[in-house]
Amino acid sequence: MNPLLLDSQLCFPLYAASRAMTAAYAPLLEPLGLTYPQYLVMLVLWEGDGLSVTALGERLHLDSGTVTPLLKKLEAMQYLTRRRDERDERVVRVSLTTIGQGLRKKALTVPRALFCQTGLDLKNLARLREELMTLTHTLRAANAQRIAHTKETP
Repeated sequence: MNPLLLDSQLCFPLYAASRAMTAAYAPLLEPLGLTYPQYLVMLVLWEGDGLSVTALGERLHLDSGTVTPLLKKLEAMQYLTRRRDERDERVVRVSLTTIGQGLRKKALTVPRALFCQTGLDLKNLARLREELMTLTHTLRAANAQRIAHTKETP
């Protein structure tokens, strides 16, 4: 097979699936007033409130330049607040408001509705998720190693 054909690439079906997944979420999140990236932020905060902006970014694999605008928008929507940590002013903590906590109940229908759209059974969905997490971990480790090696060699 020609390695330069679009259909030979691993990246393209991942990219296309990611775009299709985001599009599938859009009508499910519309009643919540959330975009897909905002939904991801809320998911992390529903798991554990009071995280630092840095920890939130690490959990979502996003840099602060991407996380901060999401947080500003969610704060304007009154779903969360950002406050400097009392013990270390360099740290900004993100906490859900009562409105943000209440949104969780409305969001409970989203995962099942999305699952129904995938056409996968639970076993195959779990397998796919694990394979994608392994791929992500492997690629992130390879990128970190490449960056470390680049810094070592002038």
